[in-house]
Amino acid sequence: MKDQTKIIAALLVGAAAGAALGLLLAPDSGEGTRDGIADFVNDLIESAKEKAQAKASEIKDYSSTAYNNAKSKVNGAINNFADYHEDVIDGATLKARDIANKAKDYGHEAINHAKSKIKSNADDVNTEIQNA
Repeated sequence: MKDQTKIIAALLVGAAAGAALGLLLAPDSGEGTRDGIADFVNDLIESAKEKAQAKASEIKDYSSTAYNNAKSKVNGAINNFADYHEDVIDGATLKARDIANKAKDYGHEAINHAKSKIKSNADDVNTEIQNA
């Protein structure tokens, strides 16, 4: 992009120098030459303004596109993180429920085993009492 700008600037400077020499060497009156030079300079300034406006518009479009791309990527990353976060919470919740259910089952088994032992011991004591 810088090379193109240099080439355009060199062409404009060369064109300006050529036009100025042509006007100076032309068989025209001083006033006509001055008017021609003024017109040329005005045209040159207008051309430079148009090119500057076009470049400013290109830069604005590029920055807007870059901003929107960055915003889209950030939003995508946030959404991905939120999805991952929800997956982690869901997984942890399932694990916690599984552990709670296993503990509950183990507690019931332990209680039933303890009841069975107590009943067995009570039966043994009852049998000994009746035999005595």
